[in-house]
Amino acid sequence: MLKIPHQHNLELMKAIKPSMAYDNSEPFEEWQARAAEKLNELLGLPFKKCDDRFTVEYTKKHNDFTETRFLFQSEEGYYVPCHLLVPAGAKKPLPVAICLQGHSKGMHISLGRPKYPGDEETIKGGDRDFAIRVIKEGYCALTIEQRNFGECGGNEKGPDCYNSSMAALLIGRTTIGERVWDVQRAIDVLEKYFPQQVDKGNIICMGNSGGGTATFYAACLETRIKYAMPSCAVCTYEDSIGAMHHCACNFVPNIRKYFDMGDLAGLIAPRYFIIVCGKDDRIFPLNGVQKSFEIVKTLYQAAGVPDNCRLIVGNEGHRFYADDAWPVMNAFISANAQKN
Repeated sequence: MLKIPHQHNLELMKAIKPSMAYDNSEPFEEWQARAAEKLNELLGLPFKKCDDRFTVEYTKKHNDFTETRFLFQSEEGYYVPCHLLVPAGAKKPLPVAICLQGHSKGMHISLGRPKYPGDEETIKGGDRDFAIRVIKEGYCALTIEQRNFGECGGNEKGPDCYNSSMAALLIGRTTIGERVWDVQRAIDVLEKYFPQQVDKGNIICMGNSGGGTATFYAACLETRIKYAMPSCAVCTYEDSIGAMHHCACNFVPNIRKYFDMGDLAGLIAPRYFIIVCGKDDRIFPLNGVQKSFEIVKTLYQAAGVPDNCRLIVGNEGHRFYADDAWPVMNAFISANAQKN
């Protein structure tokens, strides 16, 4: 009997037991080291470090914050535009949230600044003005223009990931790996140039959808990220990006042979991890999120910190849920402060 190829591949995927999922047969820290090495390999990392050529383009004072727009070179010949927002009146280094916009028209969404038709609805309809909410919570916010979005390859119609992602695969790279690298190098820049503004021991990474995916993988590999809050991104591969159409920027060749997404969360432990999702999200379905979180809980138990992970389920679909998520994040930040 003839079978649709997609159905055939899904059946193959479901039959594969991830070969590097943690199974209690070795010390957890030893597994983490092996898993991190494999994930770096799968993502095409690391790239070669280079001079950051840090350049401030402007600094502006607003009512609630001071904004610094800057560029830095993350790899030879590639520059990353960023905006750092620091709350007005800040008298000491503050926690900083790296805000990764979703699969959208650019980081102006995270800044709450409509630029193209439809932006205002996108922002207000899903709490996507991450940086503005971060300021209201009393923290610094860093927005990064991710590759293939906005100023870095997108346009008024949205992101343009396909050609870049396919070209990356031909040379052993991935778009996710590129975005992770930019986050890592942005942290270098924060530590080097903004020590008076940013508390390097309290770095948050957050984002929705494509930004949530970048948040997740960045937190897996960058231990300086103390708190990870991916939204509408963490889900079993077979229930999400393997089951339906998703942008090419989500895909990592061979990854499901070694890990499901929940397995990789073991690389974030013992650091704080908040998964946000929507009960009616059709492209990262709740059932797949819940299956992943069951794995996450097991891994955090193995790491000895079962209380350091949370699942937040919002009442709508594919969007962020700021009022549900930030109280949990603030509680984690307070708990960490009490430890120190």
